[in-house]
Amino acid sequence: MSKHSLVRTKILRDLNALSELLLQWKSANQKIVFTNGCFDILHRGHVDYLAKAADLGDVLIIGVNTDQSVSAIKGAHRPIQDQESRLQILASLAFVDAVILFDEPTPYELIKLVQPDVLVKGSDYQAENIVGYDIVKAKGGSINTLDFIPGFSTSGIESKIKQTK
Repeated sequence: MSKHSLVRTKILRDLNALSELLLQWKSANQKIVFTNGCFDILHRGHVDYLAKAADLGDVLIIGVNTDQSVSAIKGAHRPIQDQESRLQILASLAFVDAVILFDEPTPYELIKLVQPDVLVKGSDYQAENIVGYDIVKAKGGSINTLDFIPGFSTSGIESKIKQTK
């Protein structure tokens, strides 16, 4: 399989495709890690965070906010990159196994489907306040919060760009 094809296979277009992969991974007793976010302008902080998340299990699934949901969260000026670009960039990372869009205000329903063994968010969250905490805890999974690299955020990059104009 070509590298380009490999990247494209990691981009899941519907929940049925995700369900099929989940069956394969779970039947192989692979530890599933889930995280989510906007990932608008992928930067060093994102890569560090995602690599550390991937180290917590065998499979890393990323729920990615749609353009519409990013705008609702971050404002009308965002996203900077469209959802297809964000999906392809994330899927190109070697340690990412699957990316899938979600359009709801939170990834709760997606987490309910995935039933991850490990749920990961940034350390700016309290574990018990992370969406999906109840689902993962009920199945005996773990919730991990990871520190960000100081000074690396999409908002920070956006501010630097505005200052140079």
